[in-house]
Amino acid sequence: MALFGFGKKKESEKKASCCCGGKPAAEDAPCCSAQESQSGECCGKSADGICCVKVLGAGCKSCHEMFENAKAAVQKVALPVQAEYVTDIQKIAEYGVMSMPALVVNEKVVSSGKVLKSAEIEGILRGMLQ
Repeated sequence: MALFGFGKKKESEKKASCCCGGKPAAEDAPCCSAQESQSGECCGKSADGICCVKVLGAGCKSCHEMFENAKAAVQKVALPVQAEYVTDIQKIAEYGVMSMPALVVNEKVVSSGKVLKSAEIEGILRGMLQ
């Protein structure tokens, strides 16, 4: 639908992104690879097997709490990635999540519908590192 400028972006307008489909957490943060994945799946080659941590939420208090817990867990596990907060309903729907907040690690939904504590998220991350 090109009306009102909502059409598809041209190739030249697309921003560089991580192979996970998102942007690297920071300029110096490693991404899975220099190339984007064609399948949309995370390759898991970065940060000892974890290339992205996302919290999906609508912006409510519970979702913000989950995001803060995820940031703390990522920092405690000492991963060189940052937690990302996704509020775009269309992107959330692409994950098939019906209840929020939800936690996504390496493009896989690992929890939805409840606020995880920082220690619980740490356990999930440590389990994925092994």
